[in-house]
Amino acid sequence: MRKCLLFVALLLVSQINELRAQFLFDAPDTVCAKQPIKLKSNLPQAMSHYWGFCSGYMFDAPKGESLNGSLDGPSAIEVAKDGDKYYAFIANSRTNSFVRYDFGTDLSNDNPVITDFGSMGGALPEQIGAIYVVKDEAKGNWHVFVGGGGGVGNSALARIDFGKRLDSVPNIVNFGNLQGLMAGPRGIFIAKEDDKWYGFFVNYHEAYNNLVKMEFDTSISLTPTLTDLGCFRDPATMTCEMITPTDLAAMKHADGEWVFYITNERNGYLSFLFVGKSLAAATGTSIVYKEAGNPGGALVNPSSISIIKDCDSLHLFITNRTSHDFLRLDLDNPRGFSKTPVSFSNVNGTILVPEGISRLIRDRDNIYAFVANFGDATVSRIAWQQCDDANIRYSTTWRPPTYRYDSVGLYNVYYAVNEGMPDMQTQCRQITVLPIPSIIVSNDTTICQGDTVGLTVYSATALSTTWMPNYNLSNVVEARVRAWPEYTQQYRITLPYANGCVVDTPINIRVHKIQADAGPNRTLRDGAGTLLGGPLTSLGSQYSYRWYPNQYIDNPIALNPRAKPPYDYTYYLELTDINGCKSTDTVMVYVSCEGLNLPNAFVPNSTNLTTARFGVANTNIAKLNYFKIFDRWGKEVFTSTDPVKQWDGTVNGQPAAMGVYVWEADGFCISGNRLQSKGNVTLLR
Repeated sequence: MRKCLLFVALLLVSQINELRAQFLFDAPDTVCAKQPIKLKSNLPQAMSHYWGFCSGYMFDAPKGESLNGSLDGPSAIEVAKDGDKYYAFIANSRTNSFVRYDFGTDLSNDNPVITDFGSMGGALPEQIGAIYVVKDEAKGNWHVFVGGGGGVGNSALARIDFGKRLDSVPNIVNFGNLQGLMAGPRGIFIAKEDDKWYGFFVNYHEAYNNLVKMEFDTSISLTPTLTDLGCFRDPATMTCEMITPTDLAAMKHADGEWVFYITNERNGYLSFLFVGKSLAAATGTSIVYKEAGNPGGALVNPSSISIIKDCDSLHLFITNRTSHDFLRLDLDNPRGFSKTPVSFSNVNGTILVPEGISRLIRDRDNIYAFVANFGDATVSRIAWQQCDDANIRYSTTWRPPTYRYDSVGLYNVYYAVNEGMPDMQTQCRQITVLPIPSIIVSNDTTICQGDTVGLTVYSATALSTTWMPNYNLSNVVEARVRAWPEYTQQYRITLPYANGCVVDTPINIRVHKIQADAGPNRTLRDGAGTLLGGPLTSLGSQYSYRWYPNQYIDNPIALNPRAKPPYDYTYYLELTDINGCKSTDTVMVYVSCEGLNLPNAFVPNSTNLTTARFGVANTNIAKLNYFKIFDRWGKEVFTSTDPVKQWDGTVNGQPAAMGVYVWEADGFCISGNRLQSKGNVTLLR
């Protein structure tokens, strides 16, 4: 199975083109765990933006899952994206059938819709070993090329046409063994160059071991003409350099040169074919062959190969048929490598006798590859998935939000602009997250409003210390400061380190804000009372109230007690909450002796002692010359010179009649003011 790389709409990765995005955004290389991170786009004018803060990364180990359904000896597989939907196409060699998996909009779908097209009327080639999906963008038509057979006698090439949509019912054309040049075709690859289509494949049969070129002219729907480009013989021994080639992966690199990467089953070698900048001009003599050997001896009967350029790194992925493992080989450049392959073994037990690997597809933050397993009739879905260690996983704004990583590690940031457009660009940046350095920092605390608290942050290796905001702080650059916020406040302290790590740690100060309001100062007539307290006092069961002094007041622990001082008096309200925070306020009560203070009605024998008798209420009288009460006919019913003596509503020991009575009084205040007054009072029963 061949794979190539093409960056196209919605990040479909194949082997046709390479789009290299540089300097798309700025990001730090190193941060601390939980450090706020701010990324900056250098293309704010782009039509669309996608940021993946914890994106799948090919240098990490993938996870594998097994899929099955309508599979019997799967020998070749390919995936493609049409619109917003994903499809996999699988060939079964045992039943000689062709199957489509419809994943919908998500390649992680565990229940794809499966369509088994069978042998398509017997037109499918036998022993299919190669599938290639290609779209004619000019006409909008999808085509799937399949090649199969073990030798010249039964080898054939077929084209399956889906028309405008990959979910439609296809037609098939079997070309047979064109010009007799097919002998176990593997690794089909097709691309358009200028206005013409070209294709290549390798012949697996050990009697051929060759590369074949296909030329379709200007229409991919035409029957191609084949050319044998040879097996690239060793000049010294004249033996073929390629030995039972199993697959071909192609890439056009940044310099415009095409390179083919080929796996050879018999000796486990990799072959690099440098085709040049033109597929049309490729001949058996123009292609430069390079034997890459068996890196680290890791290739054991390699059965398939795929290539991807992701996050500015080149990777080859290879399956081993007999050792049932999945390898990643990192290329230093298009021409070579210096490291041995990384083996992921059977990827969670999902790989058994692998025969084919699909192209790799990046769907924003997740990367997928699929492997056809002949051994247990399954398909392995291999995924490098988005991690969940970022507190925000993605954003679609040109100015992404500040985010952080909660754990130490290496994280991949993926940025794409103008997704699905011809000028789409992508870039990855890796951010190393280090442990938080040793820091001594004050705990969050609680204070009462008006209090001052000492705060400390200290780290031996920090380059500097900065406190923010500069609000009621004694200093903003020292390790120890004093703070007296009036309201609940979070102070943030920034500590940069030489390794690029920046710690931004908070200290939260909760301020208990309580308010005592004793009310406005007031002046009373002599003998009058007043309710104390104002509207701004904090209310609730968590507060207690205390008035002092507690004289001439009816309830010193009430919110609004009644006070009746005989002279000028100052009251204090002390408010205390359950945390022990206190607030105090005062009110001045002035008593004015400038007139007599008497009620206008009373009810004799009332249970309310303040209304049961009638008399002078003044408390600042130094001398009362007389206090007299008369009935409606002018008869005197009560008289006294004692300022505290009051009429009980009787005359000669008998209850006086209800009605209006007239009173007269004359006397002097302590201040010397003369008091003379008269008025009416109503006796009620």
